[in-house]
Amino acid sequence: MESRVLSRAGTLFSLPHLRKLPREVGAGPSLVTVKAVGSVADGGNLIWGRQLRPELCSPALKKEAVLLRPCLAAASSPAEGSDSAGEAKVAPAGFFEKYPALVTGFFFFTWYFLNVIFNILNKKIYNYFPYPYFVSVIHLFVGVAYCLVSWAVGLPKRAPIDSNLLKLLIPVAVCHALGHVTSNVSFAAVAVSFTHTIKALEPFFNAAASQFILGQSIPITLWLSLAPVVIGVSMASLTELSFNWVGFISAMISNISFTYRSIYSKKAMTDMDSTNIYAYISIIALIVCIPPAVIVSETCLNSP
Repeated sequence: MESRVLSRAGTLFSLPHLRKLPREVGAGPSLVTVKAVGSVADGGNLIWGRQLRPELCSPALKKEAVLLRPCLAAASSPAEGSDSAGEAKVAPAGFFEKYPALVTGFFFFTWYFLNVIFNILNKKIYNYFPYPYFVSVIHLFVGVAYCLVSWAVGLPKRAPIDSNLLKLLIPVAVCHALGHVTSNVSFAAVAVSFTHTIKALEPFFNAAASQFILGQSIPITLWLSLAPVVIGVSMASLTELSFNWVGFISAMISNISFTYRSIYSKKAMTDMDSTNIYAYISIIALIVCIPPAVIVSETCLNSP
C-alpha cells in the first residue's frame, strides 16, 4: 500500500510543474501581458493569458474551428464589398456641378436668343397673315405635339392627373391662353420692340399682385427699383411712332394675365414636375383658344 502511494507520488513529481505565467510590471500591477499567438477568431482559446491553437484542443473543437473560418470570411466579405461599392458609387463631379453659373447663363442666353428669333418670325408672319388668334392656336398646337411626343418616348414619363389637380390647373391654363393670345395681338398691331417695352412692366404687376392679392409684404427697396422701369415705359409709350391703343391695351392685358397665372400657379403647387404641369397647361390652353380663334378668324376672313 505504501509502495503504491510512493510510486504515484513519484509519477506526479516527475511531470512538469503546471503554474501560471509570471506577471510583468508594465502598465500596472493588475494587468497581465498577453502574447498574441494567432487569432482568437480562427478558433483559438485564451488560457491564463496564452492562446492555444484549435489543433491543441479536442477533435470536436477542430471541426468547429474548420467551420468557423469560412463563416468569418463570408461575414467579413460583405463589409469589405460595401466599402468598395460605396467608393465605386462616388462619381467625379461633372460639368454641371462644377460650373452651375455657366450652365444657368447658357440657359438664359438660349432663352433670349430663341425668343428674339420667335418674335422676328412672328412679325414677318403677321405682315402677310394678320390673324394673331389663329397663329396663337398654331403655337399652342406645336407645343402640345411636342409634349405628346415626349410622353410617348418617356422623356419625361407622363404623370397621372385627377379631378382635383385639373380644377387647380384650369385657371392657370386660362390665364396662360389669354396672355399668349393678347401678346400675339400686340405683336401684330405694333412694333415688337414696343410690345416688349410694355411687357417690361410685368415685374411691377407681379409685385403689386403679391402685395395686394396674396398679402405678401414687399420691401420699399423693391418698389424703388421698379420705379425707373415704370417711368421708362411711360416715356417710351409717349414717344413711340407705331403706338396704337390696340397694341398697348393687348400688351397690358397680357401682363395682367401672366401675373394672375403666377398667382394661380402658386396656389396649384403640387408634387408633379414642371414639365408635366406645363404639358397639361398647354393642352387645356389649346382647348380654350380653339373656339374664339375659329370665330374671330372666320369673321375677319368674311369681312370685306
